[in-house]
Amino acid sequence: MRKVLRWLLALTVFIGTLSTAGAATAAQSEPTDIKDRLLAIPGMSLVQEKPYPGYRYFVLNYTQPVDHRHPDRGTFQQRITVLHKDVTRPTVFYTSGYNVSTNPSRREPTQIVDGNQVSLEYRFFTPSRPDPADWSTLDIWQAASDQHRVYEALKPVYGANWLATGGSKGGMTATYYERFYPHDMDGVVAYVAPNDVVNNEDSAYDRFFAGVGTKECRDRLNAVQREALVRREPLEKKYAQYAADNGYTFDTIGGLDKAYEAVVLDYVWGFWQYSGLPACDTIPAGAATATDDAIWDSVDTISGFSAYTDQGLEQYTPYYYQAGTQLGAPTIHFPYIEAKLIRYGYQPPRNFVPRSIPMRFQPGAMRDVDTWVRHHANHMLFVYGQNDPWGSERFRLGAGARDSYVFTAPGMNHGANVAGLVADQKALATARILEWAGVASPAVQANPSAAKPLARPDARLDTRGVDREPALRP
Repeated sequence: MRKVLRWLLALTVFIGTLSTAGAATAAQSEPTDIKDRLLAIPGMSLVQEKPYPGYRYFVLNYTQPVDHRHPDRGTFQQRITVLHKDVTRPTVFYTSGYNVSTNPSRREPTQIVDGNQVSLEYRFFTPSRPDPADWSTLDIWQAASDQHRVYEALKPVYGANWLATGGSKGGMTATYYERFYPHDMDGVVAYVAPNDVVNNEDSAYDRFFAGVGTKECRDRLNAVQREALVRREPLEKKYAQYAADNGYTFDTIGGLDKAYEAVVLDYVWGFWQYSGLPACDTIPAGAATATDDAIWDSVDTISGFSAYTDQGLEQYTPYYYQAGTQLGAPTIHFPYIEAKLIRYGYQPPRNFVPRSIPMRFQPGAMRDVDTWVRHHANHMLFVYGQNDPWGSERFRLGAGARDSYVFTAPGMNHGANVAGLVADQKALATARILEWAGVASPAVQANPSAAKPLARPDARLDTRGVDREPALRP
């Protein structure tokens, strides 16, 4: 009997030793370096690592389904970047809604929470475009599902709280992600996010332009815009030479004349989107007596004469496709310009997308998101600029919203941020961001006015102002 007991004890010890050794071997086989941990994720591959003091920065590709409803129908490589600080810190998930920059940068929420930042390139913006490109898979649900898969892949590495953020189309993107996957993020900070609920009702924009800034500034801008149409013939000759010199063509929009008018009609919008009252002094005074070059230079500086060339439109085809299928696009009027001077008016997104790509507008898409935000928003912060035309149609909160806010930064444009809010709103917004990220101190929890960004400013790393795109793109 004793021999049997001794044998059983020996067997137990042996099995225990094997288990301990197996666990030790497994622990040793798990990577500890952050790059190795990222590359151990199935479908993740390294494009480049770039050094930055205090961080590790990676440019990566991640394999995504072309169609999340039918994952067997092919894959594509979606570009992401990771600004790594520490796996114990919160993570900010940033989307611009366009291409992703491959240079290290830090968005405002990332500075506030002193965390990591994952940035995602929007599907169909090259190189993150399926080949062949099935444009029917470019919609807000598919893009939100891209984010969801990236989050699920990275959450085991970055286990602390996550916040979604983005500016303009990126703010829209962060909002749509929250609508479709409301349990992923611990909070959302959406900057200057347009919300075009009813595409054919845009009177809010006309009211904005009738009252923004000062009358003197508005009159000066309106006069230059009108004068550019009065001088259409000589300035279009200049435009033709400009296009020839740069190899620009106009097949998509349908001709130089359409492109010229589109650029000119963007002028006032573009000024308020990116500039402000202090810049009014740069606008030619006495437009009727200004030289052709002065009118041309002012319009080109603000609107950009390359914007509606084939070459200028190509990069933004995915945006215009979405504007014409789900997002909607603004239409404004020009009461200070005689009707005979305007041939096309604000042109629809269909004019900016090659005809080989089919488009059909879905009027229910934005109504669905708007209704969801009004009734279900939780831990969401929307920041708008007082002088930004895109804020004319914005997200609003209803009775069902919880711990969510809509703030407006006085005097700011499309680059509005938390730092530009009035003092009490700035403190509250900062405190809520810290709380949602799980890093609010007891002092901040007791008194939101004590809230401040946790990371020190970094002039090279911190993104200031607005990601400038040509006018009429959010």
